[in-house]
Amino acid sequence: MRLVILGGTGSGKGTQTARILDKLGIPSISTGEILRNGIASGTELGIEAKAYVEKGELVPDNLMIQFIQQRLIQPDVSNGWILEGYPRTAFQAEELDFLLKKIKQKLDWAIYLNVSEEVMIQRALDRGMVDDRLEVIKRRVQNFQEFTIPILEYYSYCQRLLNVNGEQSPDLVEQEILSSLA
Repeated sequence: MRLVILGGTGSGKGTQTARILDKLGIPSISTGEILRNGIASGTELGIEAKAYVEKGELVPDNLMIQFIQQRLIQPDVSNGWILEGYPRTAFQAEELDFLLKKIKQKLDWAIYLNVSEEVMIQRALDRGMVDDRLEVIKRRVQNFQEFTIPILEYYSYCQRLLNVNGEQSPDLVEQEILSSLA
């Protein structure tokens, strides 16, 4: 099974990915992890991405697509995956579909963790990570609303969108996701 998990900062993407990947027996692909590893490795691609990440900006599509392509052709994800944090724009969603077709894969579902702006901000602040400063979090929420919401229309049109109430307890969110996938 190949899944995308969507939601704003603090929506529970990482939590739910960790919970459902074990149940489904597939690996997760975290764009945050891909970016952190790319930045830490000092590759040209990582250096380009670093400037955007540090400001809380979205990494440009052309860079993200390159990161994702490098990851999706690895042998450990050939039988399925959960992609967390990508796509973040409608263009990226379309590019992901083109890339998957090219590498003979197909997305099964886009899971949207629907969480209010207030909950996103509070959860992100509660994490206490280095890059979770209020001004950066608010910028991420603004970017989410501007760029990511159109993805929901795209996946809804393609009949591949699962809309999940992400404000429930983590157990209930997991149950809703798994029952929808069954």
